[in-house]
Amino acid sequence: MEKAIKIIGLTGSLRRDSYNKAALKAAQKLIPENVTLEILDLAEIPFFNEDVEAQGLPPAVAEFKSKLAEADALLISTPEYNFSIPPVLKNALDWASRGTELPLYGKPLGIMSASPGMLGGARVQYHLRQVCVSLNLIPLNKPEVFIAGANSKFDGAGNLTDERTQSAISKLLSALVEAVRK
Repeated sequence: MEKAIKIIGLTGSLRRDSYNKAALKAAQKLIPENVTLEILDLAEIPFFNEDVEAQGLPPAVAEFKSKLAEADALLISTPEYNFSIPPVLKNALDWASRGTELPLYGKPLGIMSASPGMLGGARVQYHLRQVCVSLNLIPLNKPEVFIAGANSKFDGAGNLTDERTQSAISKLLSALVEAVRK
């Protein structure tokens, strides 16, 4: 029997009804057998500050890094803020890059982005890929998941209703699992 795979999901949105959070919840429903997807909340992670770091890792950061260390892969679904990465996500990645324990190093990453706009957050994905180089986090090149017009693809309860998007997320999850198993 193959080992169970653990994926950690992150989003750059703190908004309660975020389309990107909803996309991660949709991924939880579409997850392949013998795979788990735990979505982490980044709200409690303080802004990175070397003075704070010098006093020891804040508990929220220590827990975050521990969860990342236990994961086999990551799935990030993020909005695009001013053509780039939202501060909450960049901050979390910055904390994860510090110290001798580097929980992201060499792990596969699936990327999604959702936006009411027509590009579906495409620009944030390219900036995130640049950050991945420094982290040695290995983003999948294909399939790409851009959820354009997200406001029409989720119902009022946050459920993904668009079959084409469900299929794209399923393909990304399958590719992520395959990358872990290699």
